[in-house]
Amino acid sequence: MIKLSAIGDVIHTLPALAALRKKFPDAHITWVIEEAAADLIMDHPALDRVIISRRKSWLNDLKTGRFGRPVKEFSEFVKTLRDRPYDLVIDFHGLFKSAVIVLMSGGRRKLGYDSMQELSGLFYSEKIPEDMKKHAVDRYLDFLHYLGANVEVPEFTIPIGKDRQTRAASILQAEGIDVEKPFVAVSPVALWKTKLWQNEKFARLCDRIAGELNIPVVITGSAHEKPYTESIIKEAKTAKVVDLTGQTTLKDLACLYRQAAVVVTTDSGPMHIAASVGTPVVALFGPTDPRRTGPYGPGHTVISKALPCSPCFLKTCESQQCMRDITVEEVFEAVKEKLEETNKAGIGKEGL
Repeated sequence: MIKLSAIGDVIHTLPALAALRKKFPDAHITWVIEEAAADLIMDHPALDRVIISRRKSWLNDLKTGRFGRPVKEFSEFVKTLRDRPYDLVIDFHGLFKSAVIVLMSGGRRKLGYDSMQELSGLFYSEKIPEDMKKHAVDRYLDFLHYLGANVEVPEFTIPIGKDRQTRAASILQAEGIDVEKPFVAVSPVALWKTKLWQNEKFARLCDRIAGELNIPVVITGSAHEKPYTESIIKEAKTAKVVDLTGQTTLKDLACLYRQAAVVVTTDSGPMHIAASVGTPVVALFGPTDPRRTGPYGPGHTVISKALPCSPCFLKTCESQQCMRDITVEEVFEAVKEKLEETNKAGIGKEGL
């Protein structure tokens, strides 16, 4: 199976992996993935092998005139890819870069979407329709339906050992967070500029959660997102905001989100991690379509504006009105409602 990136897309493919293992319990299953999201599936109980494509590293080396390492590593990658006579190769990605891997694998059956996006459809021997009205999770499960599997409840499994759980708890405790009490996690960053909410609004939201609800707020993000999250911390007036930016791996993040009472997030990979571990999500959507890539499953709240231009799927926009029109008040009320629902149901988060 081939799904190279990104974080959210890999999360969306996990139910298909679980269904594959149930359909073919004795099969050898390999997943080809790129570096950035590989941590999510390492040591997965349904996988026999993970093959990592370092495509971006190879391209960066080639651009800087370093040819030895990328040529050697790519050669080893292809050799590993072809060292088994695969009966079936499924391209969940559906782009030229993944279709080339399908071809290089030498698999007997080559299954992909009936699409000519980046000419990917030329590389497959078997094709299924791609229904873009469906959520990504359900689109990927269409491959399993084609193979005769009956998927009643999609299963999201991120392999997390005790060591990861201990590490996540230690990170929280080092910042003064009591893991036995509720906290709200905030993931404010997204890859597209058009998906971002204003820093000052995130700061005001943190102030209201910490001040009015008396619940600490934990901000998460990757190391290169530190300047963005630091500006939110600086803008916030409460001391109950903890910045964990750059301190967590993807599996650490899964542990942390599982412990959180609510996760507030933009349309991003962390949003899908939070949804996959069963934590209620309040998701802020602008240029993208939550019906296709929103937090999957029940219990989540999506806040978006029904503008004439939405969803536009644009990465650049002068006004960014769809995100600017989202108010602090409505996000705060959504968080408050989620916390009240959890309390009324008597649902306790499983400790790390």
